[in-house]
Amino acid sequence: MIDHSTFGTRTAVFHTFGCKLNFAETSTVARILGERGVRRATAGEVPDFVVVNTCSVTELADKKCRQTIRSLHRRFPEAAIIVTGCYAQLKSDEVAALPGVEIVAGIDRKLDIADFIDTWSEDHAPRTIVQPSRDIRAFSPSCSRGDRTRYFLKVQDGCDYWCSYCTIPAARGRSRSGTIGELVEQARRVAAEGGKEIVITGVNIGDFGKGREDTFLDLCRELDRVDGIERYRISSIEPNLLTDEIIGFVAGSERFMPHFHVPLQSGDDEVLALMRRHYDTALFRCKMERIKEAMPHAFIGVDLIVGARGETEERFVRSRDFVASLPVSRLHVFTYSERPGTRALEIKPVVPPEEKHRRTREMLKVSRNLYEAFAAPFAGTARPVLLEHPRPGHPMSGFTDNYLRVEVDAPAELDNTIVPVRLGGLDAGEELFTDCTIL
Repeated sequence: MIDHSTFGTRTAVFHTFGCKLNFAETSTVARILGERGVRRATAGEVPDFVVVNTCSVTELADKKCRQTIRSLHRRFPEAAIIVTGCYAQLKSDEVAALPGVEIVAGIDRKLDIADFIDTWSEDHAPRTIVQPSRDIRAFSPSCSRGDRTRYFLKVQDGCDYWCSYCTIPAARGRSRSGTIGELVEQARRVAAEGGKEIVITGVNIGDFGKGREDTFLDLCRELDRVDGIERYRISSIEPNLLTDEIIGFVAGSERFMPHFHVPLQSGDDEVLALMRRHYDTALFRCKMERIKEAMPHAFIGVDLIVGARGETEERFVRSRDFVASLPVSRLHVFTYSERPGTRALEIKPVVPPEEKHRRTREMLKVSRNLYEAFAAPFAGTARPVLLEHPRPGHPMSGFTDNYLRVEVDAPAELDNTIVPVRLGGLDAGEELFTDCTIL
């Protein structure tokens, strides 16, 4: 194997697509490479390696990944490009054929990239290390923050749901998760590093512990006992796995924030059935109302797919009206994209592209109305804010406990500090409170 001391002069650029889970994993890869002496390239520096962590949630995501890899090769023609992530897992041959790509690493081999670079550095022979997703059993831990104040703790990976429109189970493999003991230890290390907030991530985190006796709620209870961590946020959790017990626990916890992200995908029961989702609109409404009963100030983000196969105009209108009636804070609207190999391709009718875009615009209007109705009443009130280092030319920024974004003039030494802030005016278009003051 190559002498790691020779890595001291080597540098890498990292590019990440997709979800919070991907960003956490990229940051962990960067840390592992850093321990081998491969440092992040600075601005203007030509890297030896380019690591691209890809997404494949839509056909557009695949296209953006291809375009970016080609662009990175043009910028850094001498650099060895390493590609991993969902696109690499699903279409490894296509990725390997892209210019500059030397290593293609499967979804479960991200944390082995440093070893692959070792081997490649000996012979410079291109290699693809991808096993079928159905054979993936191991859980690869990841907890990192990269350039962010918040840490992202991966607790679960994979999905067993096989919704008709989705390729994630094919890319990520079966549901699997870490142990409570090892995840609590990672949280303790975050606290020792001075971290204040952890976002709990995964593909289907409500499925944590599947095949064992422990549950996601058990994990939350143990994390809640870790001294030094002041905030936890639950990322995306399926509505059928968001139990009343979890809602009650968050409501009673000082460390788990009143912030939920729950995928709906359609507000029409017929479309939900075509999507092979595991709930109906009645259950979804019940969960949203229970959150609000327990935590009236809670922020609720909702994922929604518009223009899916089978979404007639009548079904779209029902979906739009249902969503508009929910006590939620924001929609994350996705325009449906065809994915090869999915069962959705058998569904009729097909929504024309121009109609999909019109419906997307309508749903975005609903989202803006929901956000303003939720956020506007908080103007002039005081909320705790975790301050983050500012972008160049901007004031300090951060999020309240209930996920309202604020900008406030504050000294640099308050970075990564939770302070009480009186919220100023709401810029609904930017979803931002400005003219805020520290109390």
